[in-house]
Amino acid sequence: MHPYQAYVRQIAECTQSAEQLPLGGFPPCPAVRRAKDAPVALLFSPHPDDECITGLLPLRLMREAGWRIINVPVTHGSLVERRAERHDEMLRACAFLGWEWTERAPDGGFVFQSLEILGGDFPIVGKKSTPLFQSLEKDDVVTLLSTVRPATIFVPHAADWNVRHISTHHLVMAALAELGPAFACTVIETEFWGAMPDPNLMVEGDVSLVADLVAATSFHVKEVARNPYHRLLPAWMLDNVRRGGELVGGQGGAAPSFLFATLYRRRRWTGGALHALDDERRFCSLKDNLKEWFHGSDHSV
Repeated sequence: MHPYQAYVRQIAECTQSAEQLPLGGFPPCPAVRRAKDAPVALLFSPHPDDECITGLLPLRLMREAGWRIINVPVTHGSLVERRAERHDEMLRACAFLGWEWTERAPDGGFVFQSLEILGGDFPIVGKKSTPLFQSLEKDDVVTLLSTVRPATIFVPHAADWNVRHISTHHLVMAALAELGPAFACTVIETEFWGAMPDPNLMVEGDVSLVADLVAATSFHVKEVARNPYHRLLPAWMLDNVRRGGELVGGQGGAAPSFLFATLYRRRRWTGGALHALDDERRFCSLKDNLKEWFHGSDHSV
């Protein structure tokens, strides 16, 4: 028997043992102090749970650079009877990570909520369908972007396979185009169901960061009961290092010594179009200073 039998067996046994771990219900992660004028990142999530799956860079931006992270649930899923419950799972996952989330206001605008804002507790959303659970339209996104003026937005790339991921990409791009040439922000495209052929940013994660994202994803209880992708998130991030070593670093290049990573495509929206950045291809290690990498001048809510 060769030594890789034991290696693969340990991976299998560890993955199987995670079936017994609880789903959600964990106390929030330690709070991060943020300045009143902290830069803002908006996460345009096609479904509740996408904020956690692709959330490695947002989590690092909050913890290392003091950013405000605001999740924007574009839809609450296709099952009407599950939308209120999925919303509740989403806000609990965000509360666990220390992120804010948006709620549509009756006047057509948006309010911003967090566990801190709500005084450490929040009500369970009722089962009755309300306008809150309708999918966002282009005008909603225009209102949100013009109100928040985020330094950075996260949005799925145009070929992320799932129809809601693809439509979310085009929805946000259409809203950006309507804002005119004066609006500017960094646009970071994410992937999950469909891999990008040309990511330009690989962000390193460590055991603590990845474990928190797995735990946050587990708050989406009925979704991960259907498909336990929370337990496979570390494996996906392991494989991202393999892909990113050459897709970001160049064919035939040496992969960095990351254990976990998430791949993104980072560009700048300015003058009414997307533009490549000077430092287009980057490996972002745990040692990199994110305050120097990411900054914005107009990011107030």
